[in-house]
Amino acid sequence: MAKTLQMVFQNQTGKNVSISIGEVKDAITSEEIKTLMQLIVAKNIFESTGGDLTTIMSADIVTRDVQEMAVR
Repeated sequence: MAKTLQMVFQNQTGKNVSISIGEVKDAITSEEIKTLMQLIVAKNIFESTGGDLTTIMSADIVTRDVQEMAVR
């Protein structure tokens, strides 16, 4: 199963900006995610077309079950 952390922030213009990180460890906690998101905002790590990321909005871990099929 593939796990992806999807984080949503708000930028200076009030628009939502999503950032996804793949291959998240199974034991990640809400506190670790919150700390990461606070660090991203504090360090101004990412740019968006609407300016700096200013507010933490939400985070989800999305799990996908991918089954590869032999077709060739």
